[in-house]
Amino acid sequence: MSRSVRRTAARPSVPRILAAAAVAALAAVPGAAVAAPPAPAPPPVVTRAALDPALVAGRGATVDHVEQEAEHARTTGTVIGPDRSAYTLAGEASGRRAVRLLPGQHVEFTLPRASNALTVRYSIPDAPGGGGITAPLRVTVGHSPARTMTLTSQYAWLYNQYPFTNDPDADLLHPDWWITECSCVPAATTPAPAIGKPFRPHHFYDEQRLPLGRTYRAGEVVRLTAPAGTPAAWTVIDLLDAHLIAPPRRVPGAVNVLAFGADPTGHRESAAAFDRAVAYARRAHRPLYLPPGTFRVDRHIVVDDVTVVGAGNWYTIVRGREVTLDTPGPDGSRHTGVGFYGRDAADGGSHDVHLSGFAVEGDVRERIDTDQVNGIGGALNHSTVDGLYLHHTKVGLWLDGPLTDLRVTDTVIADQIADGVNFHTGVTGSSVTNSVIRNTGDDALAMWSQGTADSGNTFAHNTVQSPVLANGIALYGGTDLTVADNLIADPVREGSAIQLGSRFGAEPFTGRIRITGNTTVRAGTYELNWNIGLGAIWFYALDRSIDADIQVTGDSYLDSTYNAIMLVSDWPVKDRVRIDHVAFRDIRVDGTGTSVVSARAAGGASFADVDARDVGAVGVNNCGSFHFTSAGSEFTVTDLGGNDGGWLAPWLLPNTITCDDRPPVVPPPPPSSW
Repeated sequence: MSRSVRRTAARPSVPRILAAAAVAALAAVPGAAVAAPPAPAPPPVVTRAALDPALVAGRGATVDHVEQEAEHARTTGTVIGPDRSAYTLAGEASGRRAVRLLPGQHVEFTLPRASNALTVRYSIPDAPGGGGITAPLRVTVGHSPARTMTLTSQYAWLYNQYPFTNDPDADLLHPDWWITECSCVPAATTPAPAIGKPFRPHHFYDEQRLPLGRTYRAGEVVRLTAPAGTPAAWTVIDLLDAHLIAPPRRVPGAVNVLAFGADPTGHRESAAAFDRAVAYARRAHRPLYLPPGTFRVDRHIVVDDVTVVGAGNWYTIVRGREVTLDTPGPDGSRHTGVGFYGRDAADGGSHDVHLSGFAVEGDVRERIDTDQVNGIGGALNHSTVDGLYLHHTKVGLWLDGPLTDLRVTDTVIADQIADGVNFHTGVTGSSVTNSVIRNTGDDALAMWSQGTADSGNTFAHNTVQSPVLANGIALYGGTDLTVADNLIADPVREGSAIQLGSRFGAEPFTGRIRITGNTTVRAGTYELNWNIGLGAIWFYALDRSIDADIQVTGDSYLDSTYNAIMLVSDWPVKDRVRIDHVAFRDIRVDGTGTSVVSARAAGGASFADVDARDVGAVGVNNCGSFHFTSAGSEFTVTDLGGNDGGWLAPWLLPNTITCDDRPPVVPPPPPSSW
């Protein structure tokens, strides 16, 4: 270091000298009160899926934002959690903790880098009779004037049994179903059990985005305040994503949708203008440009052999109302709404469709499985979906095949009533990569080989957070499938981080199935119907046996609530189906509430270089198919060596019965570097 640099670094600034002198002078005045210097801004704690980013390097999506959990910020409110129970606000929060603000309270985040936009994940109460409320949230950044976000719970708060309802006072939707609350079938029980209302409230959270209009430097403080007088009795803040978004994109030479009468203010419905623009762009072999603005579109836009480009999903918003149809459609739909759809596969599907750089904001508030109210739908062959933001639709992308070669990249899917993405029936050679899926009401990413096998598909480098129901990533049958380098966090109930399931009428697993390099955290959820804990990754044989070349390599299962790995069949079919030839290699298990492996099926699996620590119960909970024969369990564990941590002791091999149907849960310590 040069002398001049040392001298400059050591010299206090003039304002600092004057401030110190003023404080000293004031202190010399008898009876004068010296104001304490303002408290420093809270240091930023940056996480990924509520984890230290060092623990998930190379896993998940590369994004334009940094995540900060509210429980690490400075607040006058109350931290809730941790809690992994279903039907609780903390249980559905990222990291299973959040901050509750009463009117007048605030939470403060410090920007860790330059940012010009924010995403706030939050919850506010439902209306007493359902349907949601709206409430203000005051946002200040640095010394800029406060602005107000209008929060809503109109797209949250579902109740009751599948497919759920918005009515908190509804009676059981299926009184002839067995429920855990009474361990009975209510309609067949005398006297009838008293079931409290609201029954099973869930899907509490929503998120909202706020462009700031300018770039703020790192170190500026973002304060979120529930203002006095808000109609929300409480406001829960889960996390803040701070973004640095690029300027609006221009597309020289493109067809502009404004030229066909589309209204960028959102006052007039623009579906017909979109149809005309799409048709012209296709004939002219030019891209269609959607400039900055909010366009109201209340039905599907059918696309084929066309490119539709927005200015960026923060700038171009295609928003639609859900519309009740006069008569149900041929597919059973009772509603329509905004969405970009390829033609049906039965009609040949669409091809060479390229959608990028815009948001689709739907208006779906209830789950009706026959409704086609998805953000993207139909059959899209040799097509791409890139850089979209899909919000408040039923499913972000539901693709009905047969179709081939669809690439989904750099897309955010949030606050869905059902799935995030579903490759349904004969989808081949397709992928979802580098995308973020948060707060889905069913599987976040699924491949469902119903009737016709999916094959050659990949889910890679995606971040999945807080699926409220079912799984982060689910494969239901199929051939030559890959799930690689994903980050899956905080599944809530009746599913877990990764599932391979022979169920829902799926075709068998065949060929090579590769599950590699994924990280799961706070997974291994509670299965409501079985009243047991699941594995962070679980294999479920129901419709048929699972017997394919399935290799699970390089995964990390962190802080699993119950088991890290589960292989299970359902009781009525346990003597007809098996799970065989699953190979686990180079796995890290950092903390389980119960076991490393739970086997509740016939069959077998091999393990090599599987290291485990902080295991809450016996390493292998081996129930087999529950016959408890003198020859041991019907499930065989093969030790191929290198399994460290003492979890796979010699006495457990090859098929010692160690069955504890519901072992006590021992919460593990937080995960750390290996």
